[in-house]
Amino acid sequence: MEKGQIREKAICRRGFLKRAALAGAVFCVAPAFGKATAAKKAVMGRPTTASTGMAAMATLHGFRTLGSGNAAFRVSAMGFGCMGLNHHRSQHPDEKTCIRLVHEAIERGVTLFDTAESYGYHANEILTGKALKGYADRVFATTKFGHKFVNGVQVRTEEDSTPANIRRVCENSLRNLGVETLGIFYQHRIDPGTPIEVVAETVGELIKEGKVLHFGLCEVNAETIRRAHAVCPVTAIQSEYHFMHRTVEQNGVLALCEELGIGFVPYSPLNRGFLGGMINEYTQFDPTNDNRQTLPRFQPEAIRQNMRIVEVLNAFGRTRGITPAQVALAWLLNKKPFIVPIPGTTKLSHLEENLRASDIRFAAETVKELEDAVAAIPVTGSRYDALQESKIQR
Repeated sequence: MEKGQIREKAICRRGFLKRAALAGAVFCVAPAFGKATAAKKAVMGRPTTASTGMAAMATLHGFRTLGSGNAAFRVSAMGFGCMGLNHHRSQHPDEKTCIRLVHEAIERGVTLFDTAESYGYHANEILTGKALKGYADRVFATTKFGHKFVNGVQVRTEEDSTPANIRRVCENSLRNLGVETLGIFYQHRIDPGTPIEVVAETVGELIKEGKVLHFGLCEVNAETIRRAHAVCPVTAIQSEYHFMHRTVEQNGVLALCEELGIGFVPYSPLNRGFLGGMINEYTQFDPTNDNRQTLPRFQPEAIRQNMRIVEVLNAFGRTRGITPAQVALAWLLNKKPFIVPIPGTTKLSHLEENLRASDIRFAAETVKELEDAVAAIPVTGSRYDALQESKIQR
């Protein structure tokens, strides 16, 4: 393992990928929703959950390409969302434990680690930087700009993607992460006061200066993507996408990504842990460090109603030897080859569970049957409060 400062250069990426093993076992899921034959169960029945003791170490197989042309970015098929290591997800392990978990993810093949300035205002970036230190040829850190802060406190009613702020955040993120180049620099939320062309031009300058490898956008509509892409090629769109929130399929964003050769990075691919089946109406969220307690979808009555969706995933996976979380992640991976989910966790057992989803292949008829079963259950509660929803383009 190479020690020293992380250098996120393209040459490092090429060197690593030449050495990376791309082999991995895959298995097919039977198209019948409620049943699996004995023969297929034998193929699919290897250990997948903590209850089996994790007999075999889960390793992420394969790579995917976000973007195209000069904006192409080859990364692991599944990334790691770092936010929950110390921000907005209730109690969390100490720093050393978090760092060990990130190292475990790297050793299992994960190369893409996502954070943001606003996750604890620098705190998550600093922790992520410590965890990635010494892995120069193996990983990339992606982060985000655009929220407005005054004396370290976020101004929730305003955004700031002015060129001066983009550059300020870039310098802070480079320092916090301890890197020379940011893998993807995303605009976190659209700034109504700054034209997207100005944002794209500024990030394009940072790319030319070697401070950023690629440009990304979060929670934007198709029109904004086209306008930005015309100025600076967009490598990835990061938006919420899972069984309980499929807006990108309906508003043209996913189709546009395919048309323009742009990657798609679903955040909260397990709906903030809900689709993993470990949350119920009695779950207590830390009032000092968990935004789920403020979200309409995570109120007790909404949780009670939405558990029916988890039950569908559980019924589907139970006869196939896979967990609800694996069903949800595998569904995303099977939707499009340019999709790279970024689930987060603080537990090794969940990390291994998540990574095993990269081996699962669904037949097209299986996907439709599963989607139809989930779609028959209405989702209760909005994903954000009114102010947060107002910042998301339709």
